[in-house]
Amino acid sequence: MAPKVLVSDKLSETAVQIFRNNGVEVDFLPEVGKDKARLLEIIGQYDGLAIRSATKVTEKLIASATKLKVIGRAGIGVDNVDIPAASRKGIIVTNTPFGNSITTAEHAIALMLAVARQIPEANQSTHAGKWEKSRFMGVEVTNKTLGLIGCGNIGSIVAERAKGLKMKVAAFDPFLSQDRADTLGVEKVKLDEMLSKADFITLHVPLTDKTRNIIDADAISRMKKGVRIINCARGGLVVEKDLVDALNSGKVAGAAFDVFASEPATKNPMFNLPNVIVTPHLGASTNEAQENVALQVAEQMSDYLVNGAVTNALNMPSISADEAPKLLPFVKLAEYLGSFVGQVTDSPIKKFEIQYDGAVAAMNTKALTSAALAGLIKSQLAEVNMVSAPVLAKERGINVSETMRDKSGVFDSYIKINVETEGNQRSIAGTVFSDAKPRFIQIKGINLDAEVGRYMVYTTNRDVPGIIGLLGGMLGEAGVNIANFNLGRDKPGGNAIALLYVDQPIESHLMDKLLKDGRIKRARQLEFDVS
Repeated sequence: MAPKVLVSDKLSETAVQIFRNNGVEVDFLPEVGKDKARLLEIIGQYDGLAIRSATKVTEKLIASATKLKVIGRAGIGVDNVDIPAASRKGIIVTNTPFGNSITTAEHAIALMLAVARQIPEANQSTHAGKWEKSRFMGVEVTNKTLGLIGCGNIGSIVAERAKGLKMKVAAFDPFLSQDRADTLGVEKVKLDEMLSKADFITLHVPLTDKTRNIIDADAISRMKKGVRIINCARGGLVVEKDLVDALNSGKVAGAAFDVFASEPATKNPMFNLPNVIVTPHLGASTNEAQENVALQVAEQMSDYLVNGAVTNALNMPSISADEAPKLLPFVKLAEYLGSFVGQVTDSPIKKFEIQYDGAVAAMNTKALTSAALAGLIKSQLAEVNMVSAPVLAKERGINVSETMRDKSGVFDSYIKINVETEGNQRSIAGTVFSDAKPRFIQIKGINLDAEVGRYMVYTTNRDVPGIIGLLGGMLGEAGVNIANFNLGRDKPGGNAIALLYVDQPIESHLMDKLLKDGRIKRARQLEFDVS
């Protein structure tokens, strides 16, 4: 029997025909996406669900999807899909991460030019029968400096377009290598330097704990007077109230926003300000982009349902059914190891070596390396999966290598990651015990045995008395329970580390307090996806 797909949002007829051409039965019911009761009633009939943003794939819907094997999102964002619930049910969730990159980049450039020349307000004035030529004095973009926050797939396209406009481009991106910056013709800078020299600033990063409120009153205070800010990435990157204050004071000359902290944005403090341009999240709204992502989702869903090939999966690696039971615990381990490195590394990574020791060296190491890279990059780029991670690593100039070794120690299998940055080297190793649970077994050459938890605290210090008491006391006073506490050192009185598994996130002021004590040299809060 042919697999059956429900298309519950608007997709082009060409995309629907791709399903049929590949031997997939398809019901095109775009009105069902907004009819929760009807969708719940019929979802049990389908092997695949193709959606855009209107359909909300909730835990309740997934529970009723008795046959569903794959959910395909035509677009990048999957906020409308309960991915943990889908994972628990064994349903693959895929997206189309690169289909609208050009469209979004072009929208950012269009908004930059519009805010530079006050085009929307001048247009409105002229339509009203006024001729206020002297009122709308703009600025050229030629020879101005464009500051990029994020120089990944979309940011690099913006950089290329800006160079075509004869702009200078300064990019802040912790994952941007010097080689990649040279290829793009941009100046790689730290955030403070970019803020101080940019005439225009555009944002091209996901919304994560590291990027949330990256533009606030403090950041604005370090900018040039008269700077213009454009955001086509995500709401929440900019503290909107702080921006409004800066717009009213004249510190910021103008802003153009396509995204907002709360959407749909029917009210916002930026609305109706004379020096602000706003659009209703149109970054991906072109015929070409919508067609591209629709065709892509149809192709990859058909390929999975007919041939078993997994492409652009957000919750599963590219793994065959036969090898999955043995490989999946090591996939999770590789992701944790990469995530650890990504969360403790602030400077661009030049080399990424992953070492497979023992039985794991004979497994599907391509999937494992992709999982490790996805974990590494996810700390900076939320829209990354095991398929896109190697491409993104290459774009960032990361030299990736694999090493295979026969069993060399007490473990039947282990994975070790070595990374080299501009002035530092890091290493971490882990294994999977008989209970199929990943463990960290070595950090910076120091042995330990640490269970991986969702929230963890990592510290480095000299091996001196009182560290356990210091960490336990401070966390206890803050009401933070410690589930697991692991220590290690290279020699008595030498370098030491601590890795704590805690029950809840740690407030930033507590991490600062640990460092002020003087005995702790470095402290980082880590978070891992242990679902």
